[in-house]
Amino acid sequence: MAEPSATTLVAGTAETTNRKNLLLLIQLRALAVLGQIVTILYVAVVLGVTLPLVQLFVVLGALAALNLLALLRYRITSGITSAELMMQLLLDVAALTMQLYLTGGATNPFISLYLLQVILAAVLLDRLAVWIVVAVATGCFVFLTGSYRELVIPGGHGLPGGHDGVAAQGGRIFGLHIQGMLISFVLAAILVVVFVGRIQRNLRARDAYVAELRQHSAEEDHVVRMGLLASGAAHELGTPLATLSVIMGDWQQMPAIASDPALSGELAEMQAELDRCKAIVSGILLSSGDMRGEGTVRTTLGRFLDETVAEWRTSRPVGRLDYQAKIEPDIAIVSDAAMKQVLANVLDNAREASPDFVGVTARRIGGDVVIGIRDAGPGFAAERLKSFGKPYNSSKNRPGSGLGLFLVVNVVRKLGGTVVAVNNPEGGATVRLTLPLRALALKDEDGSGA
Repeated sequence: MAEPSATTLVAGTAETTNRKNLLLLIQLRALAVLGQIVTILYVAVVLGVTLPLVQLFVVLGALAALNLLALLRYRITSGITSAELMMQLLLDVAALTMQLYLTGGATNPFISLYLLQVILAAVLLDRLAVWIVVAVATGCFVFLTGSYRELVIPGGHGLPGGHDGVAAQGGRIFGLHIQGMLISFVLAAILVVVFVGRIQRNLRARDAYVAELRQHSAEEDHVVRMGLLASGAAHELGTPLATLSVIMGDWQQMPAIASDPALSGELAEMQAELDRCKAIVSGILLSSGDMRGEGTVRTTLGRFLDETVAEWRTSRPVGRLDYQAKIEPDIAIVSDAAMKQVLANVLDNAREASPDFVGVTARRIGGDVVIGIRDAGPGFAAERLKSFGKPYNSSKNRPGSGLGLFLVVNVVRKLGGTVVAVNNPEGGATVRLTLPLRALALKDEDGSGA
């Protein structure tokens, strides 16, 4: 199955962020419904203002039903589009317009709550959707300046701007208007600070994740280019290595060399190193998809680790190798040349830091295998730990250094695992590879694990 592209992952991330923001809108609407119930009861009971309670509570009931539907949508859907968020905000604008129409229209101090919807749109939506919300909210405001149901104040008539004037009760009505404006301002300010702040955190998290995806994509492109170069070099090296092998075989049959033990020994050592070079070339081609006639090798995880460490030990001089593996129960896998190279790269780095000691532990923890490779060297510098796994991040002053661990991190990440480097309290460092067993397990023909 093909892996999703970076563009697809970014689009999926945006939908996931929209889903989180939809939950915030649901919470905000729930608080708004509760606040409106309290406000309506306070105005009607305490202040004695005559309100169309039935109509107002019908609107509140519709808002509550809308919230339940939005919550159901949130739970059954993994991705929410920007258009859906815009529709949620427009429905809130419509509900607010109906409530204001029933309670004084533009003369109601809570008319400023339109700004809250505009602010939310500016934070959540793209430019076109924001202007749609602004246009609808503005149109509703203009509509409410001339069409609304007047409020009847005890001892007076309408609110300021009503058709009957406010001369007799101007002071009282103006005071109520100011109180409403204060409540509206405090409510809007609190909601903006709390909810817009949380929305901004969601957006920052999305941006950070998108940046990480782009970085991973760039690194994978780098790995692909290196793989193509390595595969091409391996193809080119195959012919001269085969020619050298034939020539050295002929030399071994020459009487002058066969009769000289010293020359025969050196020639045998050269042949062994040549065979090792051919094995490396074959491994590169195998990991890049060119099988070169080698069949798929089925083995177990424990045997694979034992053989990989043993092969590395025979070709690298190291003072002491401490190897312990506890893979219980063991699982069937396919021997992977790329995975062998990953372990060899980490072991090589440990040996360079600590020629006298390298320790290897492997154990099965739940659904993962954890491989730790430690050394007794000086440990990692702080700046290297911070950028561990980045290309050319190395203390070695030679061309190409630092690519080994970069390839290790990318291969393990492609398998769904992680690579972590730490400095040990007793000295030295440990590189810990955690790999999911499902990525290594041998698959049956039907695709299930063995």
